[in-house]
Amino acid sequence: MDGPQRLARVFVELADTLVEEFDVVDLLQTLTERCIELLRADAAGLMLADERGNLRLMASTTERMRLIELLELQVAEGPCRDCYVTGRAVTNVDLSDARERWPVFTPAAEAAGFGGTHALPMRLRGRVIGALNLFTDEPVDLSDEDIAIGQAMADVATIGLLHERNLREQTIVSEQLQAALHSRVLIEQAKGVLAARADISVDKAFGRMRDHARHNGLTLTAVATAVVDGSLDARVLLGA
Repeated sequence: MDGPQRLARVFVELADTLVEEFDVVDLLQTLTERCIELLRADAAGLMLADERGNLRLMASTTERMRLIELLELQVAEGPCRDCYVTGRAVTNVDLSDARERWPVFTPAAEAAGFGGTHALPMRLRGRVIGALNLFTDEPVDLSDEDIAIGQAMADVATIGLLHERNLREQTIVSEQLQAALHSRVLIEQAKGVLAARADISVDKAFGRMRDHARHNGLTLTAVATAVVDGSLDARVLLGA
């Protein structure tokens, strides 16, 4: 399948999720995974702002990516934060040249095996609600076309989060974002619980939960709740 066909299929896939009562966490996770395919990235993540304007991690494609993004939040420096604060894309950053810019974040990202990074804003009508972050093992420059595709992916995520909501109702938007953030916290807990019970990696634990949710018409949040409260046996998930 060539590039344009693959791009079209990805956007059809994402559009198919924009239905009533769609799974926000699954949409964002799918979007980050497709960014890797389309933009030559080795890892991708997505952060959203809560009702107080503080960034929270919502999706990441690998555990090392998740840990670096959590560090980014803790030290309040890095590409995602800069992108969110300024509302402008941060692209084609060679981490070997970014130690002065991000003195704590950069060496940690390099230690995790990353060499380059990009961040694109999630925005709608001048309002920035988060950022999409891309990491590469080696420094990789995105072309103008790549950046446009990445921004379109971030825009899809924004549209999904605000789907069928009155944009003038700030309270409604904040409630939906807060609910999504709460779901993500629960899913992270469930990943750890399942990984410990089944003696598997957290990445594999997440994949098992996600497969089970899709095969059984459930949301990730529902599966995570069942894992945490013990009503879903780990053996069922391992056989998914």
